[in-house]
Amino acid sequence: MRKLKTFVPILVTFCVIFLFYVKRFVFLKFYPPICNFIIFSIFFGSLFCKETIIQKFARACGDKLDKPVWNYTRNITYIWCIFMFINLLISIWTIFMPDKIWILYNGCISYILIGLLFAAEYIVRIILRKRELI
Repeated sequence: MRKLKTFVPILVTFCVIFLFYVKRFVFLKFYPPICNFIIFSIFFGSLFCKETIIQKFARACGDKLDKPVWNYTRNITYIWCIFMFINLLISIWTIFMPDKIWILYNGCISYILIGLLFAAEYIVRIILRKRELI
């Protein structure tokens, strides 16, 4: 995992440089799928580690990870993995669509969906904390 942490920023940097120096716009359409794939890979790969990435975020925020919180954060990681995979597939699909559809989804809709999922998860977390389930 440590090698991945150094490799990912380097890979992303070279991909962005490549995409912006290519003369044709069509190659720029690959930027969102590359980013989505990297994010999905990080979340998915963390499922095979002792702590998922969301558990590491929770621990960094000072939360103690007792069993209910540990299970909750692991399940949230599954949800984010599914979401990111679907977002990856849609962003790949938009490459072959007209530019307006690609711009609409990758420049607007995907960010709204990410925000909605984050907001929904945050509201669920507040409700569960009030009920003392996590």
